Amino acid sequence: MTQQRTPRAAWIALILISLTQAMSMVDRQILAILVPRIKADLHVGDAEMGLLYGTVFALFYALFSLPLGRLADGWVRTRLLSLSIAGWSVMTAMAGFANGFGLLALSRLGVGIGEASVQPAGFSLLSDRFPKERRGTVTAVIAAAIALGLGGALWIGGATADAWDHAYAAGAAPLGIKGWQAAFLVAALPGVVLAVLLWRVEEPVRGAADGIACTPDPAPFRASWHTLASILPGFNWLSLHRNRAGAGTWLVNIAGLAAIVLAMIGLTRWTDALRKVAPPPLNLGGAIIGGNALQFVVTGFGLYVVLNWLQSLRLRDKPAFAIIGRTPALTLLFAIAALQSVVNYGVMAWSPSFVIKTYGVSPAQVGLQFGALTGGLGIVGPLIAGPLSDWMQQRIRGGRIYVTLGALIVSPVLAFVTYRAATLGAFYLGFTFYSLALTMWLPPVYASFMDLVLPRMRGTVMSFYILTMTIFGLGTGPYAVGLVSDVNGGDLGAAILSVYWLAPVLIVLIVLLIRQLPRDEMTVVERARAAGEAV
Repeated sequence: MTQQRTPRAAWIALILISLTQAMSMVDRQILAILVPRIKADLHVGDAEMGLLYGTVFALFYALFSLPLGRLADGWVRTRLLSLSIAGWSVMTAMAGFANGFGLLALSRLGVGIGEASVQPAGFSLLSDRFPKERRGTVTAVIAAAIALGLGGALWIGGATADAWDHAYAAGAAPLGIKGWQAAFLVAALPGVVLAVLLWRVEEPVRGAADGIACTPDPAPFRASWHTLASILPGFNWLSLHRNRAGAGTWLVNIAGLAAIVLAMIGLTRWTDALRKVAPPPLNLGGAIIGGNALQFVVTGFGLYVVLNWLQSLRLRDKPAFAIIGRTPALTLLFAIAALQSVVNYGVMAWSPSFVIKTYGVSPAQVGLQFGALTGGLGIVGPLIAGPLSDWMQQRIRGGRIYVTLGALIVSPVLAFVTYRAATLGAFYLGFTFYSLALTMWLPPVYASFMDLVLPRMRGTVMSFYILTMTIFGLGTGPYAVGLVSDVNGGDLGAAILSVYWLAPVLIVLIVLLIRQLPRDEMTVVERARAAGEAV
């Protein structure tokens, strides 16, 4: 009887977690279609909007992914997901009442914290619901849901904002709410329903799908708090002292902090010099700071968190550090995901504005046309890539990653054709093929993360993926494109294409990964035992 119930429970869990992923992308991406309205209303530049879309969100999304990923490895994952979506939905609704950059930034901060548990908890839970040989397919469904959320965000944002502004063109809107604010309020509503449904989902046995027994965590909240304390600047030194870190660890930490501070000061001065006409500084709760300075304060903070977390993991969980921190294939996966995320987030953050500006169409049209195209193709691409990667994995060593390699070889060529198209029709035709390529690289990467670690480490490895992807991808991609646009007189097409200087580096890394991944996957248990894991 259990065998009959398990497939149904697995598919229900997959559907709900996929919807959660989709809603996380709606609440994250909706800002992209609202950029022109918010810029006009709040009087900020492209770089500041890139900062708001990426950097402010990225800092807290990345920071809290680590303690929440640790919590996902020890607590009830269905409860964690339910509480998370309820929390970030409230913070999305807060943007509906923002009348300045500060409250809008606070809303994005809260959404980042709430969404930080979705991938660690979701992927960990589904890895215990489905057999290993179907993980490419499962992760393809998740990737398709992400694309659905991306497309849905553009449709919801554009249609709601246009309809609201049209209905209240005379200025008699309730509470003085404008179209872009109404869009945030509408986007927040579905999360309440999902939160209730996820609370009722049954929690699977951890490690069951892999035949690896996992000892229950006696104090997951305490471990999560210790993870947070060990990465926060200042508190991390107390953690090093408590864990009796050696002189070498202290030296690396302090020297690393100094190097990060100097690098961020240099980058701030360089980018200030690039912008001949900079927009007014930002007012964040009374603190006045330039957009470039805020960008690199946040980036430097994130880099220091990465250093703190790696040192903390080495001191507190040697087996996890041996697997996550010292597996060459995982290091390559982190680097590939981070660099390609610079491309993905840089392109997707600014594509709606590019279409509006270049081809003279309304936000509502872009939301309907571009949003539908993005969502539809984003579903098709992963659903092709996932099963294909499973099929190739059974026939070729490292076969899954060949799908990623093919996608990232083709996508730069298609990008240059698409973003230099002379007409809207030509743009959409090019984007059809470009979007397929751009969405096929991710399912094999997700599945490989799950294959390269033990079941009890899946939440942790996904949280570190989020950290690196967010700091380098979401935290720099939208800002970099916005900055290039400001420097080059607002040429968004050239700014979007500028991220593709990363393409040759990515291809080299993927080729190295194809050679390294099979041998690392075969030795996971042995290396964990050598580090003291009781497997």
